[in-house]
Amino acid sequence: MAKSSAVEIEVGDRTVRVSNPDRVYFPARGETKLDLVRYYLAVGDGIVRALRERPCMLHRFPSGVSGEKVHQKRVPNGAPEWLQTVRVDFPSGRHAYELCVTHPADVIWAVQMSTVEFHPWNSRRADTERPDEWRIDLDPMPDCPFSTVRKVAGTVREILDELGITGWPKTSGGHGLHVYVRIEPRWGFQEVRRAALAFAREVERRMPDEVTTTWWRKDRDPSKLFVDYNQNARDHTIASAYSVRGVPEAVVSTPITWDEIDDVEPRDFTIATVPARFAELGDLHAGIDDTKYSLDTLLEWADRDGLEADAD
Repeated sequence: MAKSSAVEIEVGDRTVRVSNPDRVYFPARGETKLDLVRYYLAVGDGIVRALRERPCMLHRFPSGVSGEKVHQKRVPNGAPEWLQTVRVDFPSGRHAYELCVTHPADVIWAVQMSTVEFHPWNSRRADTERPDEWRIDLDPMPDCPFSTVRKVAGTVREILDELGITGWPKTSGGHGLHVYVRIEPRWGFQEVRRAALAFAREVERRMPDEVTTTWWRKDRDPSKLFVDYNQNARDHTIASAYSVRGVPEAVVSTPITWDEIDDVEPRDFTIATVPARFAELGDLHAGIDDTKYSLDTLLEWADRDGLEADAD
């Protein structure tokens, strides 16, 4: 099949050349690389807010989502001079300069590089070792229905309200839900994970028939929902708000309101439907940076429960 000619996309004051715009990336509806570009342009404010100044791992699909997936941390040589990066170091002693989004053109450049999914850290380049985002991942096991996810989300909201904390929910783009909380960047990854575990244990205490915090997957009840506190560990990433997922239907991890949870159908949010929703509602996470919360109470709970920083 002959390669289609490249197109130039104007993104603010920058131009991004997109090669093979007609390559089909999502076979369910035949959506192309250019359709993916147009989607990310349509939600530009939202995706930039979700990624801004965070180290970002890219999930690339050079031949579309039916082909090989490449997990790419390092920005390759030859990237535009305006593209910004941030250095992150790994326990192995190695390091990488990862994409650090500050402009919508950065996102489109990544799509040109065959990126479908964006997986940012929960810290920013000002101090990559101190997260400013606590992530609550409601991950249903294989026999756990979405009705349970909805129910557990209600308890999550209840506990956050008791703590005086605002959480910002979104669909995962898979079978679960995520809730993000902006936190003061005062703690390292181990303490943020410890606080997240204390919160997860409280959810489990209130819903023992529906929720598990059992770490080893083989030991979990397949009918329960796992509150995955380990998504707050260093160098763990999950798909950002507005990130497309690498599935044939081009499902999107989409911000929602708490009131939508009882009726939401996550598979309805795709690159074909989210742009109109965004145009109508704007970014439902637009206020996420307005208030940063303390983890002090959760860390007191962790002390109460004898939870260690590295323990499950």
